[in-house]
Amino acid sequence: MNTKERRRLAVLGQVQAGHLSVAEAGHLLDLSERQVRRVWKRYQADGDAGLVHRLRGGPGNRRTDLAVRERALALYGEHYSDFGCTLASEMLLEHHGLVVDDQTLRRWLTSAGLWHRRRKSPTKRRRRERRACLGQLVQMDGSHHDWFEGRRGPCVLMVMIDDATSLTMAWFFEGETPLAAMTIFEQWSRSHGLPTELYPDRHSIYRVNTKSADEQEIRTGQRPMTQFGRAMSQLGVKLTCAKSPQAKGRVERMNGTLQDRLVKALRLAGINTIDAANTYLEQKFLTQLNQRFMVAPASAADAHLAVNEAVLHASLCVQQQRTVGRDHCVSWQGRVLQLKAPKALASLAGKCVTVQQALDATVSVHWREQTVAWQAVDQRPQAAKSAPPLAQRVAEHQPPGKPSANHPWRRGPATRRPLAGAGSSRHGGLRPRTSHRTGLVGHTSGSSG
Repeated sequence: MNTKERRRLAVLGQVQAGHLSVAEAGHLLDLSERQVRRVWKRYQADGDAGLVHRLRGGPGNRRTDLAVRERALALYGEHYSDFGCTLASEMLLEHHGLVVDDQTLRRWLTSAGLWHRRRKSPTKRRRRERRACLGQLVQMDGSHHDWFEGRRGPCVLMVMIDDATSLTMAWFFEGETPLAAMTIFEQWSRSHGLPTELYPDRHSIYRVNTKSADEQEIRTGQRPMTQFGRAMSQLGVKLTCAKSPQAKGRVERMNGTLQDRLVKALRLAGINTIDAANTYLEQKFLTQLNQRFMVAPASAADAHLAVNEAVLHASLCVQQQRTVGRDHCVSWQGRVLQLKAPKALASLAGKCVTVQQALDATVSVHWREQTVAWQAVDQRPQAAKSAPPLAQRVAEHQPPGKPSANHPWRRGPATRRPLAGAGSSRHGGLRPRTSHRTGLVGHTSGSSG
């Protein structure tokens, strides 16, 4: 019984004991005479149970049909056993035409033992408010995950999300490389414009993380830039690298959402290749995702900058310096590029040129403000091996060893060749000589015989 029913029980008990009349009980319970007599009649017939609401414990008048519930539970167990309740309710509506609220589905699954509450550990962090304008801050990250559930090799999903509106763009690549980061940034820029600030992590694509770079930053106040950092500097986009995953939590949470929703969407669509997945992202998934999760910005202003196609193409590339050899050739990624010097210059030998590789893999060579024509040639011939030094040749043809038995140093004094001027020796024509190899002392005759 609830409080109201227990009060009725106490008052009607006084009526039954003869202390109160039915009309007086109606005044105490704030009921009309007709209503209190109906309640009193039910109390006399059923006792205490007659005062309990008759719908309590029974099915609700607005409950979903039992057949719909059984079908929803069967479909969940067959197709969506690892889906969350919200996503599963969306899939039931989209693919099966079943309108089931996510909380209703949660109660059904809990009562059937198919869903258990998942508690997360509490975190203590300070909340950062969203930026006010679209394009004021765009977070960027590469998400490594088994996106195709073993149907192909590993790959990475590059994700960009606007901080003010949660507008999301994503694209699959084989790996998280500078070219992949530049490609997804180019797609964002062509669709929306250049963002004011880009907020990735401290991956080596975006930041030089060596000890010498730290020392240079302390000494000069400027840190050496990566290829991606150089491109952002040329485009005028501020590049800020987050110090922790929590600092760029918006893109991290979106990665979790995509690792849940996108993986299952690719499974249901039967997609097993990167090209097909990118087409699915562009034509369907991202549109539905942005419609579902985008929010209105605090300001209607757009902070994106206009895109200059020429500057965008010239900046989003890999640039490296090369010194031109005497044969007017430079090496580039295992290739030899034969340069053709401009007419205004007789020779480029010894000069430093810039080799650029664009996102479409086209290679161009630049000297100062001029573009230098080139053509690929065969590999340079290997230089002939120079002759080994004399000491090496002597060592190879005359290896060190002990003298032979008939070596002159082992012979007696009578068989050795006399020295010039030995007759004037103070030893009577004989000069003592010590063999450094044998340690023996001999004499050299002063006569020519």
